[in-house]
Amino acid sequence: MGGSELRFVEEAFASNYIAPLGPMVDAFEKEFSAYTGIPHCLALSSGTAATHLALHHLLRLPTRPLTTHRPLVLASTLTFIGSVTPAIFEGCELRFIDCNRESWNMDPILLEAEQEECAKDGRTVAAVIPTDLYGQCCNLPQICGICKRYNVPVICDSAEAMGGRYRKSEASSQKSGLGPPLADLRSPTSELWPHAGFDAWASVYSFNGNKIITTSGGGMLASHDKSVIDHARKLATQARDPAPWYEHSEIGFNYRMSNVVAAIGRGQLQVLDDRVQRKRGVFAAYQHHLADVPGISFMPEPDWSRSNRWLTVILIDHKRFGTDTHAVREALERENIEARPVWKPMHLQPVFKGCRVRGGAVSEEFFSHGLCLPSGTAMTDADVQRVAEVVRRAPNT
Repeated sequence: MGGSELRFVEEAFASNYIAPLGPMVDAFEKEFSAYTGIPHCLALSSGTAATHLALHHLLRLPTRPLTTHRPLVLASTLTFIGSVTPAIFEGCELRFIDCNRESWNMDPILLEAEQEECAKDGRTVAAVIPTDLYGQCCNLPQICGICKRYNVPVICDSAEAMGGRYRKSEASSQKSGLGPPLADLRSPTSELWPHAGFDAWASVYSFNGNKIITTSGGGMLASHDKSVIDHARKLATQARDPAPWYEHSEIGFNYRMSNVVAAIGRGQLQVLDDRVQRKRGVFAAYQHHLADVPGISFMPEPDWSRSNRWLTVILIDHKRFGTDTHAVREALERENIEARPVWKPMHLQPVFKGCRVRGGAVSEEFFSHGLCLPSGTAMTDADVQRVAEVVRRAPNT
């Protein structure tokens, strides 16, 4: 906790607003909007709920083209399953897009190739859902530019990327004479370096217990389009119509955030910049302690992105390092240190067997060779050094 959460929670109790909705929810939405620069925000029970509401709204727009096919959604394959299950909830056909080595996020070149093939086949893509993996922004301007040509909305899964930023355009960066790392990169008012998810039709954030800031559970849906948030707000409270009795003209969901949870979120938001700075410090410390180890490399950071470094992720070249990823993870586990493999790509998941994938080899390689190291903001440099030493010794254990 950052320090002010308890004060906000006490205010929530004093106001007697405990159940979903209340002044803390309203304040959290406004403060979140001010931080990200995205004008319309909706606090929800999870990031998955936010994605579901955005897609549910999109698929029911009267302007959506009529088709005899199931709605088609293109999504990152290297991601957490909560990013894509809402497409299944809505009866969509999922197709997965591989990542690139530059950012580990959705490859815009592969996305464009898939969009072109869909157009040739007469298939309309309902939405594209890229993920900001491990706190690193996808190349959202390029992805949105491709999707704009095909009139396809982008729902950006920024669940892991609170506090992350990306460069608006290469041209504007060069014109301004600015290059990473930038001192003002954390500023929420920076037009050159907008917040993760800023350019998307809708963006999704998570406050799950393992995220860079947490409400213990919760999420946020944000959009520049007020109608998206207005409809999602109604859907999130069982789609109750404005009547003195319970009137329902459409099916809704129970997805709203509680006033107490929002109180925690307000306190967490106040320390987000400090959390980003510490996460990046943990990453830098790992780099320092493992820089001379053959066969170990780190998740890169393109010059157009500033990751929040939610997790420090390494790749292990089994031959050069002397042992494989699983052996390293087990060596850490014997020392009561938790580490996890990189997300298993969605196209390899049994539940998505048969789904089409464009590419796939890069994400499969990262899954096979990648390991997420302990990255909590409470870690000291001594903690990082202890983990690094276990990693170094793994080939000999």
